Amino acid sequence: MTRLKELYTKEIVPALMEKFGYKNVMEVPKLEKIIVNMGIGDAKDNAKGLEIAVKELGTITGQKPLTTRAKKSVSNFKVREGMPVGAKVTLRGKIMYEFGDKLINIALPRVRDFRGVSNKSFDGRGNYALGIKEQLIFPEIEYDKVEKVRGMDIIFVTSANTDEESRELLKLMGMPFIK
Repeated sequence: MTRLKELYTKEIVPALMEKFGYKNVMEVPKLEKIIVNMGIGDAKDNAKGLEIAVKELGTITGQKPLTTRAKKSVSNFKVREGMPVGAKVTLRGKIMYEFGDKLINIALPRVRDFRGVSNKSFDGRGNYALGIKEQLIFPEIEYDKVEKVRGMDIIFVTSANTDEESRELLKLMGMPFIK
């Protein structure tokens, strides 16, 4: 059992039950999945760049990424329908908890001038979105081998009904929100 999963069962569930007055353990919100998305704008010109980005995303998450393709043609961006434009990974179960633990305890503290993550990035349904400007904060990425600095979006999907429940769940998991 991963450290984050163990923390959830032993400390987070009782704390949330007490705070929100849940009668049943099954009512307690939990982390369902983490989606990591990397948009690759230059993929239309540079096929090798897409390949490298997919490999890096796979190294960071520990799971093989899915290449996302353009749904519509946009002439201003010189993108045609069906062109590869990014990569994404949906993490569940043990891999999700391992990635979440690594992100919260290792990667985020390595961000330059880090003061915490925004507490306003909730969608109203209990999901939280986080943007990262560079993939270099993850320990698996070697600085010398990086061709181009790329950012990514990380979405935490929870079973919480409100933003308040979701915020409390993530805070108890160790998410460093801005005070």
